[in-house]
Amino acid sequence: MADVHGTSPVDPSRAAYVYMQVADHIAARVAAGELRLGARLPGERDLAEAYGVAIGTVRRAVQELRDRGLLITLPAKGTFVAGQQQPGRQA
Repeated sequence: MADVHGTSPVDPSRAAYVYMQVADHIAARVAAGELRLGARLPGERDLAEAYGVAIGTVRRAVQELRDRGLLITLPAKGTFVAGQQQPGRQA
């Protein structure tokens, strides 16, 4: 999830909630085709480590993306890309 230089795309000094930065980055990856329909996301711990944030932050980001209709979580299976971002939502 980090960029090619090994740094997280999350900037805590930015005037935006960190969970929204994580959600927007994942949404951008879906929009760019890096994460395709049906792709399974890494687990919460792995995402938290990759973004350099707390697990609770990842949980809020995933919930935001579920609310946007981009992800679906299946208990005991994982979290998957459900589709493209809905119109009217910013990435």
